[in-house]
Amino acid sequence: MSYQVLARKWRPRSFREMVGQTHVLKALINALDNQRLHHAYLFTGTRGVGKTTIARILAKCLNCEQGVSSTPCGQCSVCREIDEGRFVDLIEVDAASRTKVEDTRELLDNVQYAPSRGRYKVYLIDEVHMLSTHSFNALLKTLEEPPPHVKFLLATTDPQKLPVTILSRCLQFSLKNMPPERVVEHLTHVLTVEQIPFEVDALWLLGRAADGSMRDAMSLTDQAIAFGEGKVLAADVRSMLGTLDHGQVYGVLQALLEGDARALLEAVRHLAEQGPDWAGVLAEILNVLHRVAIAQVLPDAVDNGQGDRDRVLALAAALPGEDVQFYYQMGLIGRRDLPLAPDPRSGFEMVLLRMLAFRPADAARAPDTPLKTTGISQATTDSPAAPVAGPALERTVAPAASEPPAPVARPVEPPARAAAPVAPLEPVDVPWDTAAPAPSPAPGEEVARARAAEPAAQTVAAERAAVVSASAPRPSPAAAEAADDAVDDGDDYDAIDVDAYAYLESMQPVDEDEYAASAAAPVEVPQPAATPATGLAAEWLELFPKLGLAGMTASIAANCTLVAVDGDRWHLHLDPGQSALFNASQQRRLSDALSSYHGRSLTLQIDIVRPEQETPAQAAARQRAERQRQAEASIHADPLVRQMMDQFAAVIRDGTIVPLEN
Repeated sequence: MSYQVLARKWRPRSFREMVGQTHVLKALINALDNQRLHHAYLFTGTRGVGKTTIARILAKCLNCEQGVSSTPCGQCSVCREIDEGRFVDLIEVDAASRTKVEDTRELLDNVQYAPSRGRYKVYLIDEVHMLSTHSFNALLKTLEEPPPHVKFLLATTDPQKLPVTILSRCLQFSLKNMPPERVVEHLTHVLTVEQIPFEVDALWLLGRAADGSMRDAMSLTDQAIAFGEGKVLAADVRSMLGTLDHGQVYGVLQALLEGDARALLEAVRHLAEQGPDWAGVLAEILNVLHRVAIAQVLPDAVDNGQGDRDRVLALAAALPGEDVQFYYQMGLIGRRDLPLAPDPRSGFEMVLLRMLAFRPADAARAPDTPLKTTGISQATTDSPAAPVAGPALERTVAPAASEPPAPVARPVEPPARAAAPVAPLEPVDVPWDTAAPAPSPAPGEEVARARAAEPAAQTVAAERAAVVSASAPRPSPAAAEAADDAVDDGDDYDAIDVDAYAYLESMQPVDEDEYAASAAAPVEVPQPAATPATGLAAEWLELFPKLGLAGMTASIAANCTLVAVDGDRWHLHLDPGQSALFNASQQRRLSDALSSYHGRSLTLQIDIVRPEQETPAQAAARQRAERQRQAEASIHADPLVRQMMDQFAAVIRDGTIVPLEN
């Protein structure tokens, strides 16, 4: 007796033997039991999910000698002939080989004749989407109103290719793919009945390789039995399918977890000995990472289908969640770019090295040799003196084993509100003279000078961009000091309003870092002082424009007032509204400028206290406000303007009036 393959031997012969597809079976069983039968059924789904099998069982239910029911007897001559494929009133048509309209017309010529033996003449058209357009058109009328003894059963793997006119004439049932769990369950039953030794891990490999098709799973099982000499073992199935041993995948992930570059490359070398599909290896790694991510969210949801549930849970406990997500995303991108690599192995190695080199920094899990500096890129790390910018960089990178440990960056403490005396450093060579230096004008100064030369008052749309709204978020003193320390002395950008400090003729070159720091901090409009400047405060008003300051240092000095001078010890008060820009570096620069101007070393003390007398910034604001009032009064009193208001109902927008500068 010849051998019959498992896919044919175990083909279901009744609805109760079907595996899965309960949503389709329920509708058909109820229709058969209640005698509510349609004349055309369409079964769709991928290969090997039971389309033709359900159609044959339905034909058996319709023609069983015991009557129409959902449970054919399976013993009568009709049932046996249908099972054997020789029932005369079941016309099976392969539409892929009979696509012409002549073939369809030949079939339809016999539709009007009554069945020879059965109760119904059943036309089973497989792969119906292969019919030509003319064949569909020829089938339309008969499919819509067939004789009462005719049933049409159509099956297709591509329903999108069917005309809507065909779809509207059929009851459509979409069959689902078989999940690996259902495939493993059925294979376990089949091999147990067949008395074939097997390993559960091998069945899971077959279930995943079947890709949703039960027929493919049965065919692969036949192949595995032959390969394993009557046994279905995981090692044999893995060798037959060319799939990867999961132990090697966990070896790669363990090397990533430990940051061991040597072990990582050694694992790749062992993989290369098997000549694997590197894209498939990367897919297996992504599959494990996916299960690890699920285990971190819901451990109970991790299945043990591959016998590695404990290893998945162990990885989930050892790997931080952000690392899992990073590895998964890096693997997806690497899988996309793998065809662009010089060869698949080098591309795979580069994906793993990227995972190792750019993972989130963690001193406790820094990569070992031979990589010199892995973790976060050196281009993005702060210098040892720079502050740690928030919790995102809370974990620091440990140095390589061959390098001495570097000092860990720590946050810079903000300056105290009651500042202690600062010993002056070496004087900075800042050009100055009694008439104030005049280097090339900085950006914005030429515009201010050109506006000063215009003959009449102008209107503008808004205040100067340098005066930032006080509602903007204020950076911490530590962040302001860190940004200011990154700028070399003398490389400041003029962040002061041009009109408010028009008497500052000296501007230094632009430094982008300090400009960004100053732009992020609010510059409040100075409030008027309670009393005008007298004594030391008045002397500070005269001294300030001669110091040649610029940038944030000039802004700090402009909002200070001199309250005491004791020999070489100067004491200033700084407006608290400008404290966000103040730090030790600014105090040092101001001290250097004073020492350079006076030709001797001065000690400077700055306290964060609201000045009682007018500061240079307040004086400039007062002068500008006075010029603004005079300009508005001049416009309102102008005879031509009054005439236009009287004759044309013109309206003056005071907020757009800008006074001319002398």
